[in-house]
Amino acid sequence: MIAIDTNVLLRYLLQDDAKQSAKAAALLAGEEDVLVTYVVLSETLWTLCGKKYNATQSDVSTTVRALFEEPRIVFENAKTVWRALGDYVKVNEKTRTTVDFPDALILNCAKQTADQKSVDFNGFYTF
Repeated sequence: MIAIDTNVLLRYLLQDDAKQSAKAAALLAGEEDVLVTYVVLSETLWTLCGKKYNATQSDVSTTVRALFEEPRIVFENAKTVWRALGDYVKVNEKTRTTVDFPDALILNCAKQTADQKSVDFNGFYTF
């Protein structure tokens, strides 16, 4: 297994630099599994949602789902990422708002850690 950084994943997804995008594609088509950590995934999605790329919630959802279909991609914890994606696409019926992906990932990482330690998860605080 190898790990990649945010720039490699962005070049793979965006195909915006001929040389680097080709290298990224070769890595993902190679023989080794490619680890995408929580940090790399969050930074990638943060970049895609920024002013330059303006990715929508639908774009982010489609991107994450596509990464799950890549045979060589291994997430730090695929179940946690999948649950975060589910929370990300839900609409809060009271406020008619959604949570951003990093917050959904933080929430699900916290739940996972609480489960592993056999303790109650008592909430998530943000400003």
